[in-house]
Amino acid sequence: MLVHLSIHNYAIVEHLDLELDRGMSVITGETGAGKSIMLDALGLTLGDRADSGVVRPGADKADILATFDVSDIPEADAWLKERDLETDGPCILRRVITAEGRSRSYINGTPCPQGDLKALGELLIDIHSQHEHQSLLKTDTHRRLLDEYAGATDLARQVQLAAQRWRQTRQELERLSNSGDEQRAKHQLLSYQLEELESLSLGENELEHLEQEHTTLTNAESLLGICRQVVELCSESDSGNALNALTASLNRLTSVNNSPDALNEATNLLSSAQIQVEEAVGEINRFLDRFEADPARLQQIEERLDTIYTLARKHRVQPTEVPALHQKLLDEIETLNANDEAIERLEHELGSYARHYQEKARELSDLRHRAAPELAHAVEHEIQRLGMPGGRFNIELRENAEKELSPHGLEQVELLVSANPGQPLKALAKVASGGELSRISLAIQVITAQTSRVPTLVFDEVDVGIGGPTAEIVGQLLRRLGERGQVMTVTHLPQVAAQGHQHLFVHKVREEDVTRTAVSKLSKSERVEEVARMLGGIDLTKESLAHAKKMVITAKS
Repeated sequence: MLVHLSIHNYAIVEHLDLELDRGMSVITGETGAGKSIMLDALGLTLGDRADSGVVRPGADKADILATFDVSDIPEADAWLKERDLETDGPCILRRVITAEGRSRSYINGTPCPQGDLKALGELLIDIHSQHEHQSLLKTDTHRRLLDEYAGATDLARQVQLAAQRWRQTRQELERLSNSGDEQRAKHQLLSYQLEELESLSLGENELEHLEQEHTTLTNAESLLGICRQVVELCSESDSGNALNALTASLNRLTSVNNSPDALNEATNLLSSAQIQVEEAVGEINRFLDRFEADPARLQQIEERLDTIYTLARKHRVQPTEVPALHQKLLDEIETLNANDEAIERLEHELGSYARHYQEKARELSDLRHRAAPELAHAVEHEIQRLGMPGGRFNIELRENAEKELSPHGLEQVELLVSANPGQPLKALAKVASGGELSRISLAIQVITAQTSRVPTLVFDEVDVGIGGPTAEIVGQLLRRLGERGQVMTVTHLPQVAAQGHQHLFVHKVREEDVTRTAVSKLSKSERVEEVARMLGGIDLTKESLAHAKKMVITAKS
């Protein structure tokens, strides 16, 4: 439960430290004194949005701390342990907002995202707004209230997630299936093109070798003539050839006695040249022996090259790019095959998600059908006590007619009411007046709060539009809730204020040119005076004090 609230430099609050107890705490004060400011500041520690305008004028930042005892809240304790945020003492939520509008959040002194404050706050405290009755006009609220009462909130989320997955899978399946005709035509074209390329069976570096061989065969006669001329010049010419010249030169140099070192080097070079010329002549002769200027082979090569060049032109690529084209087409057809496999996989997943949805949605539907009459009966009983005698209340569950898997389950939920005896049940939005809507909202909030696992409940002027004997019943309901946990309620009704286990009085303190909000925990006598003031009149009389004292004593009994 909430045990301490500390507010510094927030709005017109300069400094406020408030100790809170179990039971029902009533918060009263003049209009504009700052009752809602306290709850707004508390909301910031629970992850509400804030701006720089909340910082007290003249201050550089607003600082709010809320301290909770989580020893009896296993969900919150587990949440903290999961994130290594637990401590041996109480849990402290802190929010700091600077005058420039920057915001920082802390859990037990550790900086955290604002979303973490909100997630943890939902396990610690539940705030019911004075405007909450307006949300009863929305069918989404009807469904949420029933699911909360049925303890089916988690199951409802699972149903919503299952429907979301099913819808996303179906959209992806439709996208792939709608492009099926186009993909089949593309697959057929790719298969034909691949068949051409694979029948070509172009080997690695084959094109380069073919082009070289083609060049050689095309110039065969010229090449053979040149080779024979070279052989003759090097070794066969009668008038003189290179080898004879080299041999004669070497003979003359080696015949010199005691030749200089410089001539020795020349002799070595000539000897090397002789060897190289002999080897070159040998290579040329071997080439001439092996070489055949085969016209048939030339024609075969030209036909092969023509086939390669024609296929390259057909695909608008260079002949050297044909192997890369082959690989590209393989990759494309593999992608198309993968799409076919994806369609098959998505069809399987779609069926699996649909079955999972139906299973969870049926569980949710069963819980709703069991809880709806219980909640309706309890609300009907309370609204009759709250000034609507003869009023009837029902929760209608209508099966969805759509084939689409609804994220909200198998049925639509709508609250029906008959405010007066003899009138038929009709939709809440079409029947209830503002005051009746407020009573119905209060009855629902009180009843659903009894099943809530959240230990601290806050009611912010939920009794607006209620008075007389009904107000006393409202106070009794809230006190009854306070006896099972902690309830904080902001009220203008003395009948509700008298029911509190403790009474907090919010007032303004004016000091020279400065106005600030202060909160006092009232003693027994001060409580009586405050209830008497709320009964009417600035001047307290013996009669009003006696009436107030009787109300406080009666509430305790």
